[in-house]
Amino acid sequence: MTVTLVPPPAPAPQPPAVAAPLDVLGVPGQVNLDYAATAPCARAAADAVAELLPWYASVHRGAGALSRRCTLAYERARQTVGDFLGARADDHVVFTRNTTDALNLLARALPAGTTVVTFGGEHHANLLPWPRGSVRLPVPEDPAGAVRALDAALGELRRPDARGGSGPARPGAGQGPPVLVAVTAASNVTGERWPVAELALVARRHGARIAVDAAQLAPHAPVDVAALDVDYLVLSGHKLYAPFGAGVLVGRADWLDAAPPYLAGGGATSHVGAATHDVRWATGPTRHEAGTPNLLGAVALAAVCAALADADRAALHDAEQALLTRLREGIAALPHVLELRMFGPAAPRVGIVSFVVAGRDSAEVAAELAATYGIGVRDGLFCAHPLARRLLDEAAARSGRRDLPPTALRASIGLGSTAGHVDRLLVALAALA
Repeated sequence: MTVTLVPPPAPAPQPPAVAAPLDVLGVPGQVNLDYAATAPCARAAADAVAELLPWYASVHRGAGALSRRCTLAYERARQTVGDFLGARADDHVVFTRNTTDALNLLARALPAGTTVVTFGGEHHANLLPWPRGSVRLPVPEDPAGAVRALDAALGELRRPDARGGSGPARPGAGQGPPVLVAVTAASNVTGERWPVAELALVARRHGARIAVDAAQLAPHAPVDVAALDVDYLVLSGHKLYAPFGAGVLVGRADWLDAAPPYLAGGGATSHVGAATHDVRWATGPTRHEAGTPNLLGAVALAAVCAALADADRAALHDAEQALLTRLREGIAALPHVLELRMFGPAAPRVGIVSFVVAGRDSAEVAAELAATYGIGVRDGLFCAHPLARRLLDEAAARSGRRDLPPTALRASIGLGSTAGHVDRLLVALAALA
């Protein structure tokens, strides 16, 4: 009997791997540990922009199919971003260039006589825009100290003889001159998280409003305006994996609708008459979005917000915290490397670590990490000069060392960061130190 051997069937062709929306783009061989300055582009942002580019046209200004699609995409992006940030039904969602732009817009919209209360631990974006007469509180030793300091400061501001008011304001009562508390949600220098919900409660008790800089927190943890009971929230797209020049200001409509437009021009008006000053400004977000809007930036930001909303944020958080612990413990094991911190070593934080290499200039270390090891970190004072200088002084006092440099290094992680990236930095620091 003749036996015919039949070859096994060829394996069925496998579909190509599909990149997940929260994958990030990068360059092979380069380790990016500078997310706190600018995060890499998420696949979701790149895909959303690529899909819309053939349709790119004017927004709010055309009847053609392209313009109508772009207008719809822009307004859907506004809704998506607002939903992601827990905006209330009557909040405005205003697209800006970045966090700094958003805070400057809010500063321009403050009612006359508003006092702004900040802490010395803020990024320059939350220190420099505010009017003269603002109150800057010292950096607290711990989150509870921040709550106590704010309570005391607002109590002093609300005394009748302190501000010429008629007495303490009840929450929502609007008594006395306006007060705005402006605080970060997570430090861009140390990654330490601030007690936003507790600070908001104190502000509410004293009849003050609160604005939150969420630029560093939003990429790492959910942020909800309504749940936190804050009045305004700002962030940058380029820190949230959407590098197309968009930011956002979300918050109460009344101050924004009462203020002159941040920019005067087309799109911000409901009527322009023949006389020079015969102008009626629009209400709503468009009042502060004059000119052609950044459609691609808004769409990219919304795409990342949608992808993050669909993701398992708890799992992402746990993975990042494991990497952060690996990084901090590795730094602590290097005798010539010192971590900077405001609060205690166990304070909650996002994936940001600032440190110094004793006896080495920080700019030189950063340059060597890049040239020799292919690692990108930030060096300097991180646009938070008062805080960074204070933390450098405190690190010198804690360690007793007199050879610390005048600036620091910062490593920051996020989506796409791996244990291999962290270990590569630690090996390099061991060699450099």
